[in-house]
Amino acid sequence: MTIPKANGKLRSLGIATVADRVVQASLKLVLEPIFEADFHPCSYGFRPRRRAQDAIAEIHHLASGSRAYHWVFEGDITACFDEISHSALMDRVRRRIGDKRVLALVKSFLKAGILSKDLGYRDNVTGTPQGGILSPLLSNVALSVLDEHFAAKWKALGSEWTRAKHRRAGVPTMKIVRYADDFCVMVHGTRVDAEALWGEIAAVLAPMGLRLSVEKSRVCHIDEGFEFLGFRIQRQLKKGTTKHYVYTWPSKKALMSITEKVRNLTRRHKHRALADLLRRLNPSFGDGATTFSTGCPNAPSTTSTTSHGGGW
Repeated sequence: MTIPKANGKLRSLGIATVADRVVQASLKLVLEPIFEADFHPCSYGFRPRRRAQDAIAEIHHLASGSRAYHWVFEGDITACFDEISHSALMDRVRRRIGDKRVLALVKSFLKAGILSKDLGYRDNVTGTPQGGILSPLLSNVALSVLDEHFAAKWKALGSEWTRAKHRRAGVPTMKIVRYADDFCVMVHGTRVDAEALWGEIAAVLAPMGLRLSVEKSRVCHIDEGFEFLGFRIQRQLKKGTTKHYVYTWPSKKALMSITEKVRNLTRRHKHRALADLLRRLNPSFGDGATTFSTGCPNAPSTTSTTSHGGGW
């Protein structure tokens, strides 16, 4: 089946049979602890006890104070789930898994054909099926190439004292923060250093069959601000002072989504009593408030703003 994306295109979702879902869930129980031991701290998506707010907090930390990671490479991968190379992914799985039966199950899951109403049956030659229980874990296995690359660059700079010496000499330092296929690289250096990441990241992704999205990826300064995982992150002058601080708040797009959801709910149920309407509304609105209140200095005003979008 397909569902509409925000840009007007369609996203394909694969719905596995009940038997396949049981097998995938069992595989995940076996594989996840093994790969979790290898995953880097910079990865936040589709992992136990990690969430988008943790990624935002890390970006805020890196951009604030004397750490001064002020240049940002905002990265987006073109059709990530659809284009991951099966052979490259299986090579990474084999590094940690030796059981041939498990490997055969993972491979058969990746190769499973797709039966659609419009196109009939077709083979799956690349990618991990979106909607599959095992897909998020396998996508993290594939995209760990990015985490490993930047971890190796960091390690090559030596000890903390050596890194500080390099920074004083103008050598750039970089940290990646990744949430599934969305990532940003925080750069302590110059715009030229950040722009150089275009070719570097493309070279890291290519062996996995992946490409950077030229339209959605960009380089910016923290003072310009950027949006990541539904948040706006930007350094601004604090009112009444001469000091700059990094602020995070919900992006306009995220607020519009919540407001539209509230408006639709209230429009459909106007005839209901207020107490009943609020009971229906609170679970939907509460998810957004919980998500965006964490780490948002102006979350109360955000909640106030969305509360007026109900169309009473």
